[in-house]
Amino acid sequence: GFFHSYAVEVDIKDASNATCLYAHWMMRFLITYESNNGDYKTTTLNLSSSVTHNGSVCGNDTQAALLAVQFGEGHSWSINMTKNNETYQGDFITLTYNTNDTAVFPDAKRKGPVTVLVKDLSRPVQLNTVFVCHNSFALEAENTTQIFWNVTMQAFVQNGTVSKKESRCPADTPTSAPTVPPTIANVTAASTTTLSPAPTTAPKPVENPDTGNYSLKSGNKTCFLATVGLQLNVSQDKPLLININPKTTVADGACGNTTATLKLNDGNSTLIGFTFAVKNTSASVQKFYLREVNVTLLNRLNGSVISSADNSNLSKWDAFLGSSYMCRKEQTLQINEDVQVHTFNLWIQPFLVEANKFATAEECIADSDLNFLIPIAVGVALGFLIVLVFISYIIGRRKSRTGYQSV
Repeated sequence: GFFHSYAVEVDIKDASNATCLYAHWMMRFLITYESNNGDYKTTTLNLSSSVTHNGSVCGNDTQAALLAVQFGEGHSWSINMTKNNETYQGDFITLTYNTNDTAVFPDAKRKGPVTVLVKDLSRPVQLNTVFVCHNSFALEAENTTQIFWNVTMQAFVQNGTVSKKESRCPADTPTSAPTVPPTIANVTAASTTTLSPAPTTAPKPVENPDTGNYSLKSGNKTCFLATVGLQLNVSQDKPLLININPKTTVADGACGNTTATLKLNDGNSTLIGFTFAVKNTSASVQKFYLREVNVTLLNRLNGSVISSADNSNLSKWDAFLGSSYMCRKEQTLQINEDVQVHTFNLWIQPFLVEANKFATAEECIADSDLNFLIPIAVGVALGFLIVLVFISYIIGRRKSRTGYQSV
């Protein structure tokens, strides 16, 4: 579940061999695609150890600057930046991934390159200023999530020298900068370096996580409903418990006839994906179940990947198709030996949602045991009360007889 991520550094030169565009950053992509059997799967596309930057352009007052990189088996990424008086700003980000890459998309139904265009919403940066963002941030569009961190970038570099003046992204804080800032190397071709993930710790939450309400739509119709409190348990040098805050978490995903995926992004350091599938229990009966959970945990300080865990062999939370599944008791999903997901107050329906409401719920065994024990406890209490009343009656009768005989 743990791995190294590659960083890419690009130094573009102008006709006089002076730096005009510099960038050093890390990124990875989460992509949901349709498989040959109609299921939807989520895969991770990382930068490879070999990256080129063909087609990158310096830009000027009338032409946009373009930073373009190519990697792996036919994948590419680019951002164009425009200059306006005293500032420069990203315009569009273009990701092209190639589903012919069987290592990343082993059973993709659609073959060939797929291009996703995203508007860059970053604020303008003053000229002669380098944009820096150590914390992670993500862009989502068309079943893709693009994750960036440790970004250092300057377009329209003046006099061939990258500025020492920084413009920080909103996600960064004064304490988020690394001890050793990234160095600027004058290279004429793209280079890659391997960065080891830095462990992070957090205080153990004293309370259970808040319960969040999440939903997905297909067109104008709600197709997926979920209510759940989520907590991660990650085994690092020290145990790390993380409560997912529903107020800052965004839901995305895909609905299908036989598979459905809910992706949750807390906007800071955690990405969690739940994939459900439909199975035939008999010729006429179908049930849904949780088949896969994947978790990506990023360092809160610098955005580096701490862990990426996946379990695609689950068989949990099964219920009849057309109903919902409920479990108010805490449950634990073992993703791998280092990562667990704890759920609280779970109520979920990934298929056949009608009128934006949960269907009748099938409850988990733990809740059923609780519901079974409640009437037993009430019955025992009533029985005990009846015994007390009967004993009191007998004692009262004896006292009455004693008093009568005395008279």
